[in-house]
Amino acid sequence: MTAIRLLLVDDDPLVRAGLSLMLGGAGDVEIVGEAADGDEVEALVDRTRPDVVLMDIRMPVVDGLTATERLRDRADAPQIIVLTTFHADEQVLRALRAGAAGFVLKDTPPAEILDAVRRVAAGDPVLSPAVTRRLMEHAAGGAADTRRTRARERIAALNDREREVAVAVGRGMANAAIAGELYMSVATVKTHVSRVLAKLDLGNRVQIALLAYDAGLLEEHQREGREEGREEGREEGREGRQ
Repeated sequence: MTAIRLLLVDDDPLVRAGLSLMLGGAGDVEIVGEAADGDEVEALVDRTRPDVVLMDIRMPVVDGLTATERLRDRADAPQIIVLTTFHADEQVLRALRAGAAGFVLKDTPPAEILDAVRRVAAGDPVLSPAVTRRLMEHAAGGAADTRRTRARERIAALNDREREVAVAVGRGMANAAIAGELYMSVATVKTHVSRVLAKLDLGNRVQIALLAYDAGLLEEHQREGREEGREEGREEGREGRQ
């Protein structure tokens, strides 16, 4: 099995040492380099070719947001996990919009950080639907209406099936769960996800989730579910009276 090549980026040498000790001991992870600031990242990526970058969001010269944007603009961009001390931080949200595959808190247990690295290396996002909602609510404000309008314009490029898959991704569902709910094969789900990414010019499933949230698709899905539940209740009531 090929080891996951991991680059650590944090301005605190103690944090880097701790992460290296925790993650480097795993048999399937290789620490290929360390950086103390975002301005070192691109050169290190060129030299070490990591699969995953564990990136601190706040650094003195070039912050993690800027470094993430620079890396994700590259054709050979590695996957990026943002390190932060806060659950709901606008910079984290901006990093996710820029293409980071997820985030972990600095006080996350070592086993969970390792699991996050493995999941991102496998192409899965590290972001639960609940965390997505908290981040979006944190960022909601005067620009929310503009975001919704733009998001709906982009979502309009999808056909009905792709839209259903995008909503399911936004709900945090894995491919197997989507396949079961929408009555399709896992391979077909993967094809639809790839098409959604290509049509919307997105980099990963987290960005699909954020766009679906921006467009109000998750709210619509929740409303439809409640309406279906009420209709089923009324139908059961009518049957009970007969």
